[in-house]
Amino acid sequence: QVQLVESGGGLVQPGGSLRLSCAASVSILSIDAMGWYRQAPGKQRELVARITRGGSTNYVDSVKGRFTISRDIHLRDIGKNTVYLQMNSLKPEDTAVYYCNVDGLIADGSRYRWSPLGSWGQGTQVTVSS
Repeated sequence: QVQLVESGGGLVQPGGSLRLSCAASVSILSIDAMGWYRQAPGKQRELVARITRGGSTNYVDSVKGRFTISRDIHLRDIGKNTVYLQMNSLKPEDTAVYYCNVDGLIADGSRYRWSPLGSWGQGTQVTVSS
């Protein structure tokens, strides 16, 4: 059972910055990817950013140019990794609970698509408000 612990959320004014951290009890070298997701009140959870085992990244259009996903590979503790989400130029519409998860490719008919694979943690609340 992979353990995921998110931290770093808080209250910030529009235009401000926050850095979220996700401590995972699994090496990113043994999984396909890690993703940051968010869920705003009354809305479905959505992918914000993903980083693959090879280091490739992708973002939802609404955060491109403002958010950056990165990772630390713990060479001394290969069974763990930390994934970060640097969020700059925050907007009120970024307000949500942010979660991280292990992502993998699953079969969907004749195609493969990305999907979160682990159980959801408690997340970390990000509130952007003046």
